[in-house]
Amino acid sequence: MTRIRLLELIASLQPNEEVQIFSGDRTVARLIGELQPPRQPGSAIGTLTIFSEDEIHLEALPTSLV
Repeated sequence: MTRIRLLELIASLQPNEEVQIFSGDRTVARLIGELQPPRQPGSAIGTLTIFSEDEIHLEALPTSLV
């Protein structure tokens, strides 16, 4: 139960929101939500190369998928 609750808490953190975890009166951890940088269109250009003449990998597929 505690592990699931912690995962939910982490998932719900907003950017710069802080949660402190206590053991008795002592802080044992601090969680701070991070701001995700905006996605940049075209940032993956050049990271994938497809060889059109490479059809050997298609031989293992059923003909209905090719």
